[in-house]
Amino acid sequence: MVWWQLILTGAIALLAGVALGFFIARKYMMDYLKKNPPINEQMLRMMMMQMGMKPSQKKINQMMGMMKKNMDSK
Repeated sequence: MVWWQLILTGAIALLAGVALGFFIARKYMMDYLKKNPPINEQMLRMMMMQMGMKPSQKKINQMMGMMKKNMDSK
């Protein structure tokens, strides 16, 4: 009688720990990516030049704005 309660309590605690760990890790990564975006203006300019496009500051600002908006919506 006591064994099944012990096993049930352990399973519930394990599931709660996994769920809590997932949400904490997700929040940490979202904050990290906001503070340190994976791409900056210089990298974007280089990519556009490699694709054969002539990057203007206006285009770069538009692309950065779209990327920022996309990150904020998630």
